[in-house]
Amino acid sequence: MSSLSTPATGGSEPLLLLLDPVARQTDGESVRIAKDVLCGGADVKVVYPESSSELDRVLSHRGRRRPVVIGSDLALQRVLQALHRHRELGTDPVGMVPVGRAEELAAARALGVPGEPVPAARAVLSGAPRKLDLLVDDGGGVALGGVRIAGAGARRLIGRPGGWRSLWAKLAAAEQGNALTVEATEQDSRIRVEADGRLLADVHRPVRLVQVSLPCGASDGSGVMEVVVRGPGALVRARAASVSVVGRGFGYEVDGRPVGPVRARTWTVHPAAWGLLLPAA
Repeated sequence: MSSLSTPATGGSEPLLLLLDPVARQTDGESVRIAKDVLCGGADVKVVYPESSSELDRVLSHRGRRRPVVIGSDLALQRVLQALHRHRELGTDPVGMVPVGRAEELAAARALGVPGEPVPAARAVLSGAPRKLDLLVDDGGGVALGGVRIAGAGARRLIGRPGGWRSLWAKLAAAEQGNALTVEATEQDSRIRVEADGRLLADVHRPVRLVQVSLPCGASDGSGVMEVVVRGPGALVRARAASVSVVGRGFGYEVDGRPVGPVRARTWTVHPAAWGLLLPAA
């Protein structure tokens, strides 16, 4: 891991700039622009953590520095995962400058992060923290946008060659379960789904798809999630604070990243669990 620091030149809080190594390969110009803007307005320490232990170390020794991510949704999720693991998720607001392909930045867009490097960096320097909900599972994992379980009849390609473009994404997947690295065909669709104790699906009927997401990009502060269960000729919707899924073995996707297989998993909404620096307006 390498790092560098720049002296403070503005009135902003000191920053710890966490640069996903792949971001420089994806769009080095956007990374350079974002760094110039941030370094021109705050005391910035730039680090390039290349392992889980390095990320943990720099976050635990950041002092008063606010974490700022330059990279994709998965890079942000990786940092939130580490902060949650060390029970420091709500200590400081987190900033983000999104860099990556459009499909890798869907959560950032939904949360209101500016898509261009200059306005995103300015939001880090002069924006306001907004408290957001977070999905947390009983295995210690966190989800920014949502969870997807595909059953019979819903083939999906996950973990395909080149699908993980970030080292941080691979590390995050390894922490939450065994990553599926082959094409997943139809998995056992006999699962039981409960939302706040209400039965939405049972093992007697096949389930084609279960989707769990936070409404309004996790920004409404309601402390509830939206649950959709699709089966043959049936669609069930619910809003709940907790959802549990039990089966003989099922894989799932968190923010598009594969996890599992597991036999049971429960997701719970943690209201206003973390803060994101967004444009003040």
